[in-house]
Amino acid sequence: MMNEGINLGQQAFGEYFIISVMLILTGFYCIWVTHNLIRILIGMELMTKGVTLILAAAGYLTGNTGTSQAFIITLIVMEVVILVAASGVVIGHFKKCGNLDARQMNKLKG
Repeated sequence: MMNEGINLGQQAFGEYFIISVMLILTGFYCIWVTHNLIRILIGMELMTKGVTLILAAAGYLTGNTGTSQAFIITLIVMEVVILVAASGVVIGHFKKCGNLDARQMNKLKG
């Protein structure tokens, strides 16, 4: 009876793992294909959400939910700091160039 619970947990982890890999690949594709800076930031967000999901599923599977929650909170804090800094760069680029094309980022100085 105990093995059934473990198998269900492993099956759920497999499903969460597939979904998180799909999120990471979608985010990577979004970053790779587009030249729009907002879409690049959205791709970064998708990738970090995939990592967050896999951390939560791994914590549930191993029974270390406290440790996984600590990692997830740390990841969320780092994600917010990176997003705020990148948003500042995007706003500065838009004010200088008038568009959101990442190919023109080499015009920023200072």
